Amino acid sequence: MLRPTQRLLRPPRRCAATAARGRRLLLSTPVFYANGPPHIGHVYSALLADALHRHRELRGAGPGLLCTGTDEHGLKIQQAAAAAGLSPPELCLRISGLFRQVLAGAAVSFDVFTRTSEPQHQRAVCHFWGALQAGGALYKGCYQGWYCTPEECFLPESQLAEGRDAQGRPCKVSLESGHQVRAATLISGSALGDNPGAISPEPFQQHALRWLDEDLPDLSVSRERHRHKWGIPVPGDSTQTIYVWVDALVNYLSAVGYPEAHGEWWPAACHVVGKDILRFHAIYWPALLMAAGLAPPERILVHSHWTVRGKKMSKSLGNVVDPLACMDQFTVDGFRYFLLRQGVPDRDCDYYEEKVIKVLNSELADALGGLLNRSTALSINPSSTYPRFSQSCFPKVSDHREAKGIGRASAEDYELLAAVASLPLQVATYFENFQIYKALECIALCIRQTNGFFQRHKPWKLDRKDPAEQLWLDTILHVTLECLRVFGLLLQPVVPHVADRLLSRLAVGPEERDLSGLTFLPRYHGQPCPLEGRQLGPDTGLLFHRLGSSAGQRAEAKSS
Repeated sequence: MLRPTQRLLRPPRRCAATAARGRRLLLSTPVFYANGPPHIGHVYSALLADALHRHRELRGAGPGLLCTGTDEHGLKIQQAAAAAGLSPPELCLRISGLFRQVLAGAAVSFDVFTRTSEPQHQRAVCHFWGALQAGGALYKGCYQGWYCTPEECFLPESQLAEGRDAQGRPCKVSLESGHQVRAATLISGSALGDNPGAISPEPFQQHALRWLDEDLPDLSVSRERHRHKWGIPVPGDSTQTIYVWVDALVNYLSAVGYPEAHGEWWPAACHVVGKDILRFHAIYWPALLMAAGLAPPERILVHSHWTVRGKKMSKSLGNVVDPLACMDQFTVDGFRYFLLRQGVPDRDCDYYEEKVIKVLNSELADALGGLLNRSTALSINPSSTYPRFSQSCFPKVSDHREAKGIGRASAEDYELLAAVASLPLQVATYFENFQIYKALECIALCIRQTNGFFQRHKPWKLDRKDPAEQLWLDTILHVTLECLRVFGLLLQPVVPHVADRLLSRLAVGPEERDLSGLTFLPRYHGQPCPLEGRQLGPDTGLLFHRLGSSAGQRAEAKSS
């Protein structure tokens, strides 16, 4: 049993995302349970962490590490392996390989992939157990209660309901998940945790605080080995297996070299987790760490779940969405964009194909891709260069109402400049607040405004033989390309391949793509623009192809 050292553990009020520049930061996903293949919920967790990691790197905020992996111990693994006619190590090798394949395919830029069945991790878990023991945090005791195998935890009576098993017989089930629970007697322990200001979004902070008001039972930190054979044995006690959640949580330490080298990164850690495992991360993990003499992580970022046409994903309903199939149909960047654009962390989000197609066609193919194609077409820019900006056509003013009669730009044009100029800070703030969907919403709005600017002035109708008209045409194109450059730079963490193609088309070099020195339209402010007059990059065709429905694509393939 784990003996709580305090009733209320209050780590420092510190926000990892707003930490000082130049600091190290460990960003992590959960280690995903290896009892079945990955689905879009797993990928969503990883994409949130990946986008935060990429954005931080582009800002030059300091060294970062992105960790993920698979959780490979526990009774569920034993049962899934037996059902598949495999040994637990064989099943874990197969499922872990699938997770690695899917995450790499989704362009998740992980630095460390931890498998909890690997010797390095097991050594870290045993050392962590020793630290708990040495600190006097563990004691033996008997725990009897209702155990939920799918959730790998005991549930109090308040979280149970009457239900029926697969044979229709009355049984106890988890009130939240509906999973059947069984009576069991095990070794147990307890920990309480509280991270004020460090759990986002705020509703999940309130969940954690409410849990602290409950009379939480002691946390079970080991299991009887005759039932839980597939796991790490308790050091010095061959009758017990270390609880799978203790084992899994220590991955955040083993990923950074615990027990020898973790101090280089820990506790500058930010965990991205699903709401279903918040209790383990917000309450028990900080308590375990403090009992072992370590500081808690700095921040926990929590997201909700994905439903499919309003229903929970489940094998029995046959509605589990295969991420590999999605990436094949919508492209990697299209899939990334949809999940990060439509996913709202503090509420469940709904997935269906028609919505994916509508969002991607409207925002990536038409609005962004169409604008790039129109503004770089040879018919409008025959020299295929980054056009020059004319201050006489678009004079700098402190108030756009003063510009009337002194240039060609309208009040709406000045509003566009103000919106795009403020965009990098807005996006950075939303990323720091774990609101990536709002950052993308702001970018999409500015893209629509830029399309409006281009359409309003109809540069294709201007007479290039007239020097004054040519100046204005070049200025329209320069402003449009500058807006596109900002959009491309800001979209890099979300759609890295699309952003790369866009920036390459605009002749923005690899060394010109970080966000720390991003300036918009320097010529408007009287500063030189290094891109002005530069030859544009090669035209590689459509930035993002419009999508059709899978049913339509199948019918087209059949007719051909």
